[in-house]
Amino acid sequence: MLGAIFAIFSAATFALNNVAARRGVITGTPIQGMAVTIPVGLLGFVAMVLLIGWVARFPHLGAISVAWMAGVGLLHFGLGRYCNYRANQAAGVNLTAPVIQLQVFVSVVLAVLILGEPCTLMQLVGGVVMVAGALLTQRQPTKPASAAGSDKRGEHVFVPRRTAGYTFATLAALAYGTSPIMARTALAHTDPLAGILGGLIAYGAATAAMILFLVSPMLRRNLRALHRENLRWFIYSGVFVALAQGLFYSALAIAPIMLVAPLMQLSLIFRFGFANTLTPHHEVFGWHVIIGSALSLLGAGAVSVDTSLILHALHLPAAIDAFLGWRISGR
Repeated sequence: MLGAIFAIFSAATFALNNVAARRGVITGTPIQGMAVTIPVGLLGFVAMVLLIGWVARFPHLGAISVAWMAGVGLLHFGLGRYCNYRANQAAGVNLTAPVIQLQVFVSVVLAVLILGEPCTLMQLVGGVVMVAGALLTQRQPTKPASAAGSDKRGEHVFVPRRTAGYTFATLAALAYGTSPIMARTALAHTDPLAGILGGLIAYGAATAAMILFLVSPMLRRNLRALHRENLRWFIYSGVFVALAQGLFYSALAIAPIMLVAPLMQLSLIFRFGFANTLTPHHEVFGWHVIIGSALSLLGAGAVSVDTSLILHALHLPAAIDAFLGWRISGR
């Protein structure tokens, strides 16, 4: 139960992070966002470690676990976050979120191949439904300026760059889908405090890499062009994502991926609501996006939730039950 609670709160704060970052990259750049959010995340984890360290003793993580978590930082906070920011900047949160949400299918496939977890036909069908949902969002037409009504108030009409958005969203899904396997490998059979310590290691590795990249004069010029308004939203994003990652790693430390992953998909719902509140003029809304997001959420549930639990709840005929429950791989 505690793992489920951590996962739900993590999903909500991840959604806040995405929308705050979207506000930042409207006029800022992904590099600026990373240069702010990664150190802010590190400071957040340092604060959590110091605060918790007063009342509890952190578990020991071996050298291999430390190396895995450092790799998580480089892949997830480095490559994954950059691709996420580029996707949000190009096409907005609503269009790219169902594509990035394919990370759960990537995680389950890797869990089968690497961790030896079983895969059923229903999970495979769930993956197909997720892809269908992501494709459906691409069919959402952009509302013309004359019909939007916002141009009458002098507001900018958002026109998404779909190809760039979906390309970077796919890369983000691959990075985000791989990192939980690495984190689970590092933190398995520990406790929630190990998740906090693991997050500190991951953020430390990502911050070190960011400092090395800022040796480039071009990147330093990019950073010096950061505006105060963008800085504010990037700081918000950094705080939210640090909290979300801490909750996520704590959930992984005490609960299996097959429980944590479906609950994390609730971020799709939270994200849609937060975007409607904070960035309504910089997103694409419509029935294609709503139905596509719902399909992605449904598919994620089919992929991640234990198939036997779903079939038991549905009370399907025995033949269909056996067909959907057929194990493609695993024990």
